[in-house]
Amino acid sequence: MKPLWLLGGVLWVLAASAQAQEPIYRCGNEYTNTRPDAKAKGCKLVEGGNITVVPATRQPRNGATKTNPGGSASSNGAAQVSASEQKARDSDARLILQEELKKTGARLQAIKAEYNNGEPEKRAEETRNHQKYLDRVAELKASMTRAESDLASIRRELGRLPASGAAAAQ
Repeated sequence: MKPLWLLGGVLWVLAASAQAQEPIYRCGNEYTNTRPDAKAKGCKLVEGGNITVVPATRQPRNGATKTNPGGSASSNGAAQVSASEQKARDSDARLILQEELKKTGARLQAIKAEYNNGEPEKRAEETRNHQKYLDRVAELKASMTRAESDLASIRRELGRLPASGAAAAQ
């Protein structure tokens, strides 16, 4: 037989926790637990669970200065880069994009060869299961469309880069 004082203690804890949770109201993106504010704003009662609200961190306003890790202050928050360093970065970016363009073009050609104008050769496991064949054809077509989209995106990115001597060599 359990002692009555233990049962009384458990009931007291349950009653205290039930009273500790006040009703919470949602007012658009804000939450409040004060009834007068909620009534005035036309808020809705939130039921079924506790709510945790994490305050957002505030970003500095324009004109505020940030200090860079090096200790120098920048008025616009952006790091200043010399013209020669920027040209080197643009050149590196162009080379990377051109390499990606080659890889994606080669991948597209391989997919087109396998796709064979919508009639790829059947594999051994597809001879008895036509649905597997149809699924592979659809997957090849989707891959081909994706590769074409990737090529267009890479070309767009290359067009956004400033013209350089490497661009004339294309």
